Amino acid sequence: MLSGQVAIITGASSGIGAATAGALAAAGVKVVMGARREDRLRELGGEITARGGEAVARRCDVTARGDCEALIKAGIDRWGRVDILINNAGIMPLSFAKNLRVDEWERMIDVNIKGVMYCTAAVLPHFLTRARGHIVNISSIAGKRVIPSGSVYCATKFAVNAFSDALRLELSARKNIRVTCIQPGIVATELTDAITDPDLESFVTRIKSVEALRADDIANAIVYAVQAPPHVNINEIVIRPTQQEQ
Repeated sequence: MLSGQVAIITGASSGIGAATAGALAAAGVKVVMGARREDRLRELGGEITARGGEAVARRCDVTARGDCEALIKAGIDRWGRVDILINNAGIMPLSFAKNLRVDEWERMIDVNIKGVMYCTAAVLPHFLTRARGHIVNISSIAGKRVIPSGSVYCATKFAVNAFSDALRLELSARKNIRVTCIQPGIVATELTDAITDPDLESFVTRIKSVEALRADDIANAIVYAVQAPPHVNINEIVIRPTQQEQ
């Protein structure tokens, strides 16, 4: 069902993005991997190619609209089509609002919201022309409930959830473009490395004490959603570690 399709993946140099690139390539999908760390992308592309898959690596900063447009174009130029867009790039520098880490707030808005919108805008004309496509947005359980220190991060993920549902209403029944929003709980990735607020040391320690989801768990959920038959639109997947209560 997936073999021969072309997928664009942002934030593909590590974590969920890298795991998803590997899982889709194993299913026969041609993957275009975008991230800022070119060396890691090239390494991952070599691993996929060595296993018989097909991959293209492109440097992409999702806060730069031109980079997002170039990433989509790379897939079309190489294989003539794009079937799946996975908006995975995201950052999580949690902090208490009182500490006024406004630069971090702006960065989260740029990456977590604008990056999703820029890549979506870049791929939509192609999807509309073909009258098919699948957009997968990686949100978070933080898009369903707010947490202390997560005022801005949660706001960005609430925005991704709203954007995803509005896209579904506009595009799925009318234009045959499916939309899926994946909302993970705690995942063992590099996300917590961005937390610099010293008031959150105990919070980070507590998170790391939970047996977290693995990046492969989320990649498997993405593969499940995109390989559903064309008449099935899996709109939302919430996935938590067994040990996570909320």
